[in-house]
Amino acid sequence: MACTIEKVLADARTLLERLKEHDTAAESLIDQSAVLQRRVAAMREAGAVPAEKRAGAPRLRPHVLLPQENTQIRDLRRENRELWISLEEHQDALELIMSKYRKQMLQLLQGRKGEETEPVLEKMESQINRIFEMGEVMRKAVQVDDNQFFKVQEKLAQLELENKELRELLSISKESIEVGKEDLPDDDAQVSK
Repeated sequence: MACTIEKVLADARTLLERLKEHDTAAESLIDQSAVLQRRVAAMREAGAVPAEKRAGAPRLRPHVLLPQENTQIRDLRRENRELWISLEEHQDALELIMSKYRKQMLQLLQGRKGEETEPVLEKMESQINRIFEMGEVMRKAVQVDDNQFFKVQEKLAQLELENKELRELLSISKESIEVGKEDLPDDDAQVSK
C-alpha cells in the first residue's frame, strides 16, 4: 500500500470536513438542549406561580393538572434521552475518525524510508529557515518603525515646548510694548508742557 503525501492530505481534508459536520451537529444539539432547558425553566416558573396569581387562568383541579405535567415531564425526559444518545453517537464518531487518522499517520510514518523523508525534511527545514528570516526582517522593520515613531514623538515634543516658549516670549513682548505705549503719552504730555 503506497501512501503519498497527497493521499494523506486528501484524507486529512476529508476528516476535517467530517469533523466540521460533526461539530455543526454538536452545536445544533447544544442549541436544542439550550432551547429545551429554557422550556423546562419556563415550565418550572409556570408551575411555581400560585394559581391565584395567574391572571385570567381558569382554576383547574390538581388532579387535572398533574397528568398534563406528567406527560410534559415524560416528553422532556424522552427528548433529553434522545439528545444524550445523539451526543454520545457524535463523540463515538469523532473518536473513530481520530483513531483512523492516527492509524493512517502512523502507517505513513512507518511505511516511509529514511531516504524518502530526507528531501521533505530538507524542504521543510529550508521553509522554516525562510520563515525565521522573514520574521527577523519583520522584527527589524518594526524596530525601525518604532525608532522612527519615537523620533517623531520627540521632535513633536521639542516643537511643542519651543512653541510654548515662543508664545510666552511673545506675550511678554506684547506686555512690554503695551506698558511702553502707556508710558509714552505721559512723556509726550510732559515734553509739550
